[in-house]
Amino acid sequence: MKKALLVIILLLAGLAIFWFLQKKPVQQVEIKAQKTIVFASDATWPPMEMVSADKEIVGFCPDLVKAIAKAAGFTAVIKNTAWDGIFAGLSGGKYDAIASSVSITDKRKTTMDFSDPYFEVKQGVVTRKGESIKNTADLKGKKIGAQIGTTGYFSAKKIEGALPESYDEVGLAIENLNNGRIDAVICDDAVAAGYALQNPNYSKTLTLAFLIVPDEPEYLGIATQKGNQETLDLVNKGLKAVRASGEYDILFKKWFPTNAK
Repeated sequence: MKKALLVIILLLAGLAIFWFLQKKPVQQVEIKAQKTIVFASDATWPPMEMVSADKEIVGFCPDLVKAIAKAAGFTAVIKNTAWDGIFAGLSGGKYDAIASSVSITDKRKTTMDFSDPYFEVKQGVVTRKGESIKNTADLKGKKIGAQIGTTGYFSAKKIEGALPESYDEVGLAIENLNNGRIDAVICDDAVAAGYALQNPNYSKTLTLAFLIVPDEPEYLGIATQKGNQETLDLVNKGLKAVRASGEYDILFKKWFPTNAK
């Protein structure tokens, strides 16, 4: 009798638990995946962005993008993309943003949006050591190499009497300068200093002759698709946080130790 009563009690308890669970379903915690933002980078612009010996995209800007992503809570994917066509790829939706030393200009603002500035640049003029080139006037009649579609190339075209030559990569222009095929190369000052002063292949033969000071400051920004406010806001949020935390200064000292204050 006691055994039968115990069985009945257990059955009733089981039914009660079943009824309770039906009325009160177990709540599941929804895990929301982080947003992924794909960045294009022409990794031929050391030390801003380049490909390491291990075939990884490294440099100041890739490190900054990773820090921005962590601070803003999104996943960053960086794809090595040739400069020729990089803006068309952004417009066509092949990626969400460009993090590749893109100068913020009024003309570019008509077809893309920009983050807050993350770097100020001037144009550096690299020559062979021993050349008597000290200013833009000395470049008259000289062959000047620069990467096509960059502010360095635009600067070369503005020099009266100069003979600008465009290259797909600034490294090819530097190599031609080193071999005596051209007379100078114009590119962002950080890149010019990297090749002329720090690169062991060129530091003994090339020099940073002078800087071209622009009429107005030139800043780099991360370009996003026109109208993609969500991506732009996330990038700006992360950039602001990285600056406020001091991580920006740490990255700057890592990649530009001779320029660090």
